[in-house]
Amino acid sequence: MTESGGWYESAYIKWKPVSNAASYNVYVKPASAGDSAYTLIDDMLIRKYPSYWRADAVGLTPGQYVMKVEAVLSNGSKERAVSDPLSVIANDRSGFAFSSESTFGTGSGAYKDDGTLKDGAQVIYITSDTAKKVTLDVIVNKSGKRQTATGIGEILALRQKGYDKTPLAIRFIGQLSRSDMSGQLNSSGYLQVKGKSAYTEMNMTLEGIGEDATAYGWGILVRNCGNLEVRNLGIMLYPDDGISLDTDNCNVWVHNNDIFYGTAGSDADQAKGDGSADVKKSSTYITFSYNHFWDSGKSSLCGLKETEDFFVSYHHNWFDHSDSRHPRIRLGSIHIYNNYYDGNSKYGVGITTGGSAFVEANYFRNCKYPMMSSLQGTDALGEGTFSGEDGGIIKAFNNKIENANSLIYANSDDGTAKENKTSFDAYLASSRNETVPGSYKTLVGNKAYNNFDTRKDLGVSQSDIDDPNDVAQVVTSLSGRMNKGDFTWKFNNASDDSSYDMNTGLMSKIRSYKTELVSIGGK
Repeated sequence: MTESGGWYESAYIKWKPVSNAASYNVYVKPASAGDSAYTLIDDMLIRKYPSYWRADAVGLTPGQYVMKVEAVLSNGSKERAVSDPLSVIANDRSGFAFSSESTFGTGSGAYKDDGTLKDGAQVIYITSDTAKKVTLDVIVNKSGKRQTATGIGEILALRQKGYDKTPLAIRFIGQLSRSDMSGQLNSSGYLQVKGKSAYTEMNMTLEGIGEDATAYGWGILVRNCGNLEVRNLGIMLYPDDGISLDTDNCNVWVHNNDIFYGTAGSDADQAKGDGSADVKKSSTYITFSYNHFWDSGKSSLCGLKETEDFFVSYHHNWFDHSDSRHPRIRLGSIHIYNNYYDGNSKYGVGITTGGSAFVEANYFRNCKYPMMSSLQGTDALGEGTFSGEDGGIIKAFNNKIENANSLIYANSDDGTAKENKTSFDAYLASSRNETVPGSYKTLVGNKAYNNFDTRKDLGVSQSDIDDPNDVAQVVTSLSGRMNKGDFTWKFNNASDDSSYDMNTGLMSKIRSYKTELVSIGGK
């Protein structure tokens, strides 16, 4: 055994090939339990790489575990190796997707909130070989009739009928290119995850296994879904949006993904793709957390054509030299906390159309304009950086801000920002629970802050919010895919902090990316 470790509700081991091994079996058990507690993991979780083998155990409750690999030799004998104790940690289930006021109260999808699969859950594995031929029996009418679907596209299409609410974990392994997914995507290049009507209960998780699960050349479109989780995926060269929570979704949790460049669009500001992770059209009680945005042009649109309030949380995301829309808000009530704004060339949080955003305990490092409201404050200085829509109100509290070009508070000068009581970027709260007075209104639109953070269950308690001085370390250690994924790139802060041009070196590496995975299964 060459390497082992624990991560979010999962653990893994690596080992060198064993001479004359015909196959491998891998087991996992709690470290304190006897050998009779060993459980055999699925064969698809065992993979071969050029110089080693690897196995991942998923769906574990937090705690200490050991894993055992058993090599079955060609003569029938066996050799075994056992890992040291592995520390498995809990996912951070917080934010609006876990609010008690939401429809389903959770965004854990096919999993329980303790990290284990729900009772009766189905599991399917999607690889470059199985995407078109994986099968699953799906309930297709109210009488319980089952139809066998072939291919991930047909499975999701039959689930769209709305009769089958069986918990379903869809596990992606290795690099899946657009050609591998041929016939499984819609005409725009998206894997469609849809419910029958608004907020349909899905009980579904889309998850990458290990460090190298990658959607290469396609994106994910989510519509009419309730209780859906998307995690541990790398998304490269997507067609328009990487992950689009398009219409009428609730209790959706998008976390621990690596989102890279998309393909260029027709507009000048779409050279890096369009939206990396967007939420819009009456989607609500959504959490985006621990995602790593790699130089995104437009990280996250939050709101489009809504007529009613909606609720979204962004926390512990790494906006890594991305340019804008972190997020770009219309109308909604948005909680933004513990994110790392790391060298952002245009702006951080932008708000319009009477929206309200509570921005707390984030770290803005060399973010040009940390917070902006349309047509007032910094946006009114004439650089044309943001929007022509009516403004919204930001309540700011306990943020760490370094080297901002402009930040204008409504009510206080804290030494890093100007003060303007009528044309401001944000209201600076003196305490977390402070109510923003209704007298502070947008310059255009005459809208006040709605104080949602003092009357709603945000899905997170004050004690669970990290100190902004710790945010950079926490976020860079834990965001993105498992163990930071299999893709490495180091930005040059001196040049990349202020540039919103495409990084040609990064794009070249993305275009040339190829998995090192050799085969899947223990044989």
